[in-house]
Amino acid sequence: MPKFRLQPLQWSRWAFTLIELLVVIAIIAVLIGLLVPAVQKVREAAARSKCANNLRQLGLACVQFADNNKDTLPPGGLMGPWGGTTGDWGDQRGTWLVYTLPYMEQSPLYNNAQKAAGGPLMTTYNSCGKADATFRAAGPLPYGRCPSDGDWDSGATVSNYVGSMGPQCAPGQCGTQPYQVYCNQPTWGYTTSSDHGNSWNVNDIRGLFNRLGAKIRYSNMRDGTSNTIMIGESLPNQHDHLAQNIWWHFNGGQAHVGTIVPINFRTDGRTCSPPDNYYGNWNTSWGFKSNHSGGCNFVFADGSTHFLSESIDHRTYQLLGCRNDGNTPGDY
Repeated sequence: MPKFRLQPLQWSRWAFTLIELLVVIAIIAVLIGLLVPAVQKVREAAARSKCANNLRQLGLACVQFADNNKDTLPPGGLMGPWGGTTGDWGDQRGTWLVYTLPYMEQSPLYNNAQKAAGGPLMTTYNSCGKADATFRAAGPLPYGRCPSDGDWDSGATVSNYVGSMGPQCAPGQCGTQPYQVYCNQPTWGYTTSSDHGNSWNVNDIRGLFNRLGAKIRYSNMRDGTSNTIMIGESLPNQHDHLAQNIWWHFNGGQAHVGTIVPINFRTDGRTCSPPDNYYGNWNTSWGFKSNHSGGCNFVFADGSTHFLSESIDHRTYQLLGCRNDGNTPGDY
């Protein structure tokens, strides 16, 4: 009868040496170092694309509004009657974001606001003031924020998308206003304008929006719709009016941005030291800005979206912001 013998298990003596283990760890670290920036770039590209899409939809909403309102853009802000000539800071009737709600699949919110106001938003005294609680309860607009804006509360009732004043004069605080010179350039095709867009007269407005309710029509865009900036991006953390988190208020910042300030000029300071960095210095803070690398998204009056570099020639930038300087792209 055969005999069986138990054989002890033989364990392999092969294993990583300490040096080999360190080499593997180093390789993994290098790969992670290469992968993380690539992932971040993909995420930022997606965020930038979403911002551009939001702007495109808002631009088309403005175009649709104009189609239904005698070729007139929605009021950037509305203090008192649309196209009125006197102001009452207590007569708060909303912003262009309010009047594009029905064109952005937000008719229920628009209708609820009218119920709270007790009448049509445009013709009822202090309509959006009366509907303040309605807007606050609705929370952020579903299309109002750019995913790249990580500097501000994601739940805040604010929008990153702002109507353009163009090269409008905007004197600032802190005793310095380095960009005021760009609001008066006769050799470029436009002259000085009312401070901060505070006028109901369309001739005093250089861009397409202002906070008081000047009526600006497509026929006022003599330079062509494809050559005129309509809406762009800004950052609430760097703009004192936007930081109020009231996108429906005529004085909430949604029509308080112009082109005289270079793209992506940073103003995240909370004091006048240094003065250029203060988010309440309107001559530096009321500019288009984003957290995208190298520039900002814009939608033009023809509904097309463009990413403008922060290194764009400043004269060219002013001419794109001004609706009637008389120049065409071949003149830039």
